[in-house]
Amino acid sequence: MNSFSSVQHFNNLFNEYYDRFIRFAWGYVKEKQVAEDFVSEAFTTYWENKEDLLPDTKPHAYILSIIKNKCINYLQHLQVRQRAEKEINDHAEWLLSTRINTLQACDPDFIFSDEIQKIVESTLNKLPQKTRQVFILNRYQGLSYKDIANQMDLSTKAIEFHMSKALAQLRFSLKDFIHLLLFLFYFQ
Repeated sequence: MNSFSSVQHFNNLFNEYYDRFIRFAWGYVKEKQVAEDFVSEAFTTYWENKEDLLPDTKPHAYILSIIKNKCINYLQHLQVRQRAEKEINDHAEWLLSTRINTLQACDPDFIFSDEIQKIVESTLNKLPQKTRQVFILNRYQGLSYKDIANQMDLSTKAIEFHMSKALAQLRFSLKDFIHLLLFLFYFQ
């Protein structure tokens, strides 16, 4: 086929199938611009590869196969994105539900019970003096790490270290109560 008849053949093919192929693609992807892009890309791919195709290749079937594969890839990508969004939404819903359940399970009388207060006081008394002082200034007096650092002539990093040490010791001392709270939360 000479160059002119090749262009003429392509133009005829384009004129006959372009709108049909767009309707086909749009029927699946439901976005006009995406459908038009897929059809244009398929026609371009056909034009660029027409010399390498087997003689018995049906151009309209070849172009439709390209469009079909583009639609499949597009829809599979959408499906993956929707699954990811659902997992994110499910996780956010779980977090919200957890916060609600934790609040509902919260018993202020239990949290401020004499037994817990005794454990906290006993733990604080066992801490090194600086660590105890940092904890009391932060948690009971509400001072910021920076204010405590200035008052005690220490670095902010040192204050972070002492707080971390105090909180770790309190978590250890209160682990039985924490486990009990978790048990109550999950099995109420």
